[in-house]
Formats: sequence, structure tokens, C-alpha cells
Amino acid sequence: MVPEQQLSNDDRTFLLKLARNTIENCVNGTRPPKLDPDALSPILKEQGASFVTLTYKGYLRGCVGALEPYQGLAEDVREHAEAAAFQDYRFPQVQARELQDIKIEISYLSRPKSLKYENPTDLPKLLKPNIDGVVLRDGMRRATFLPQVWEKIPDAEEFLEELCMKMGAQPDLWRRKKLDVFTYQVEEFHE
Repeated sequence: MVPEQQLSNDDRTFLLKLARNTIENCVNGTRPPKLDPDALSPILKEQGASFVTLTYKGYLRGCVGALEPYQGLAEDVREHAEAAAFQDYRFPQVQARELQDIKIEISYLSRPKSLKYENPTDLPKLLKPNIDGVVLRDGMRRATFLPQVWEKIPDAEEFLEELCMKMGAQPDLWRRKKLDVFTYQVEEFHE
């Protein structure tokens, strides 16, 4: 399952160009491009949640996004492209010399749905590898992995362990305690 509405090829192309132009403008010290509402398709104006992932020569270089929609999808992509390049605390800011080797991937998210389960040992069997993005929440701590992370961590138990660590918890927390778990799907596209 992907988000409630599918993007057209034109929408995908527009969003990738928007993300690229935003990053290039910011690297060069100019403001991100303005959005002309009249040039946007209806789906790009509607509230939508996205993640923008940057890779540099095949390695993760930044990834920032939102799990819940709070602004128009085009604006969301523009905001997260800038944040992935300049505000992901795990990486230094993108530099001009890197631009030609930066690749952009955009994930358009469905709304997260609560995953009901009784016993923590059942949790790995309830997840759909390569389909589900997963959010774990324990009180104020929260972390997510996009569905694409399954490519690097195909084992559901290891996936949950890594997600617990990303959340700042012990890797076996999901085994010891019932956590709030949400799943979502994405429509992913890239340059």
C-alpha cells in the first residue's frame, strides 16, 4: 500500500527538481525557489508528508522528513530537502563541491497506522519487510525507519533492534516492553 493518492510522473519530476534547486540555491547562498501555487497540481498543494534522503557516492548524506502531513506536499519536500542538506545532525552541511555527486530520493508517506499486538515476540511477524516503514515510540522517545531500510536490514528482529538504538534505547527494548508501534508505506522515487 502506498499513500492514499499516487503522484503523476510530472509531479515526481517537479518534486525532484524542486529539491535539487532548493539545495543548490542554499549551497550558493540564495533563497530557496518560491512556489507558484498556480503551477502546482492539486496533489502538490494538498497536505502531504515526505522524507528527503540524500546520498553521496552511494553513502547516506542526509535524511529528514515528517511522519504526519502539516503543509502542502511541495512545500514539505522543499523544507525537507533544505533540512536534509543542512540540518541533519549526523552530517556536516552539504558543500558546493559535493553537489554533482549528491543523489536525491523522495519518499511520499501514507498516514501512519497503529499496529496492534499483544506479545512483543509477535511483533517481528507482524511487520512487512520492504513494504512497511516503522515507527517505534516509548514515552517521549521516537524513531522511524523508512521501508527502504529493509534493503540493508532484512531481518525483522535486527530491524527492531537497530530502530530501538536509533531511538536512544537498548536494542532489546522491543523484546522487554510493549512499545507504541506504527506502520506506514511510501511512494519512493529518485533521480
